[in-house]
Amino acid sequence: MYHDLQVNRLRALVTVVELGGFRKAAEALHVTQPAVSQQIRQLGGLVKGPIFTSTGRSLELSTEGEELLGYARRIVALNDEAVGRFVPPSGAARLTIGVVNQLAEALPEILRLLNRGLPHVQVGVQTGLSESLENQVSSGQLDLALLLQSEPVAGPAHQLGEMRMDWFGRPAHGEGAALPLTLFTEPCTLRRRIVDALDASEVPWRVAYEGPELVGLRSAAKAGLGVACLVANGDELWGLPRAARNALPSAPGPLPVTVALSANATDSEYVPIAERAIQQALRDYPFA
Repeated sequence: MYHDLQVNRLRALVTVVELGGFRKAAEALHVTQPAVSQQIRQLGGLVKGPIFTSTGRSLELSTEGEELLGYARRIVALNDEAVGRFVPPSGAARLTIGVVNQLAEALPEILRLLNRGLPHVQVGVQTGLSESLENQVSSGQLDLALLLQSEPVAGPAHQLGEMRMDWFGRPAHGEGAALPLTLFTEPCTLRRRIVDALDASEVPWRVAYEGPELVGLRSAAKAGLGVACLVANGDELWGLPRAARNALPSAPGPLPVTVALSANATDSEYVPIAERAIQQALRDYPFA
């Protein structure tokens, strides 16, 4: 048989002890003093004995009450931590942003600048492929997203410029053999641009690695599994070796860098501040 502890009863116990009385606890919890007394009595039923041995001028906990208090403090704290993670404080503003994984190294600077410009706004971050982030913006799950893709954004958006791309990785493959590639999984507009560039140059190719995460693609390229097409400062960002130029066409791009906006965020006073933070954080990236 399961017994579920009610957090409001445990909070009543913690508040009574911390404030030193039932009346003060009732005022702090915005309930009546009899309600607090009833919650403490209900806890007494749990431990099969009184919570307090004295409730006069000086509160004294029973042995069982003292032990329960330790659990109560931990449970109440964990409850408040979980609620704070998913429910912004009453009246608090929240801004949810997405950042395409190839530009995620700029996130610490983006967040630092956002905190400086919007110190009272709770910020949530999601990273991933541009196509996935754009869908989350369209559905309202994100307020805005920093994208890197060749296809136009369907909804409201601001283009920040165009990013140069380059080839990375030096896989071992024989002359005339198909070029091994490391690619993002579909849907990915960059993948299609890579394939189109190689096909147009009549370079034979094969997929040596594919996956949805940048860390896996980078690892595959660094391990020599295949060639990857990434932002042109990939050697500085991740220590990737630049690919040998022979038998490779020009890298696709440059690709538009775009901030896509949800319909609910277009008039938000926070969006211009967020866009300035993003632009400043990307100032050292290889724009065309």
